[in-house]
Amino acid sequence: MKKTTLLTAAALLLTAGQASAFQQITHKRIAIDAVNYMQANPSTTNFNKLQAAANAAGYSVAQMAEIIGQGAYDVDDFADTYICGAITGDCVEAPVWGMAESIVKYTSYWHFQNHTQGSDAHGNDLGGYNYDKLTVWGAVDNAAASWLYNDHLDDGNGGMTGTCFWWSCAEDSEYNSYGITEANYRQGSYSNKGMYEDFQNIPFQPIDNLGQYWYSQFLSQPTFQSLGFVMHTTDLLQPHHVWTTSDLNHAGWEGWVADYYDSENLNDSALVTAALNDFTPVPANQSDIRSLMTEGGAYAYQNGGIVLNSTDHTDRVVVAKKVVPHAIAMVVHILNHAAEQF
Repeated sequence: MKKTTLLTAAALLLTAGQASAFQQITHKRIAIDAVNYMQANPSTTNFNKLQAAANAAGYSVAQMAEIIGQGAYDVDDFADTYICGAITGDCVEAPVWGMAESIVKYTSYWHFQNHTQGSDAHGNDLGGYNYDKLTVWGAVDNAAASWLYNDHLDDGNGGMTGTCFWWSCAEDSEYNSYGITEANYRQGSYSNKGMYEDFQNIPFQPIDNLGQYWYSQFLSQPTFQSLGFVMHTTDLLQPHHVWTTSDLNHAGWEGWVADYYDSENLNDSALVTAALNDFTPVPANQSDIRSLMTEGGAYAYQNGGIVLNSTDHTDRVVVAKKVVPHAIAMVVHILNHAAEQF
């Protein structure tokens, strides 16, 4: 892949704007719309069991939906991923360039599942973001890799360090992202610190592992907040997150979906009903729900690729009316499964 110079990378990053996933408000809307769909269709969903769980916890259905939706929203704000400079050893959770409100935290690198590649270095059937393995990419991907060249994931005090000079070894570990975040998202796969030594080669864990971790937390101690964290996996219905790139109209597409969510009726209940049939329900006695997430990602990969190259409104409407209802449907399936666990 073509690498930009550090100065060019800095200039690009200053002008790139946000390149994350569905905007946070869209994540929240999708989760709330899934609850609303279940409420409107109690005979074909596990709404009654979900409502009973909400009432037992002292919540109305609307309050429960708000908590789940806010959980889906909050995952982008996690302060759980620090990357440390190869020279300075300085560990930060976001780039130093740009306005604070518009720069994605490094935690967003856990929010991909690459359907253009097979298994990853960890043994996952589909890997996450790995700059060295991208098959589609753009200036933002190149710029980030240049900016973070040879930088490593924070692995705690006494771990990997920046360049050692005769007078000191610089390192200011802020959070053991390898020992906590990566370990949580490992979910049965294999890792070693060396995998996280150089950003341009880091194989970040895929987002279905993130979702499974939070679902396991829900199963061990059921709360609507932890269930909401699971619902951030609707990133898998955002085509850029399964084709895997931080560029190629990534931010523009997200903004368009948020802007036209209501006016284009992207949460059309009839489309959600049809989309439900494209998923295979997970049996209530099984605790691993990643198959639902992977099915969602596969659908977006097969049906959404045009938005990486086209900003035409009609093209975007066609894709959005496929992936958004499928995102809502995926959440309905997860909630159906969760309702059996209370």
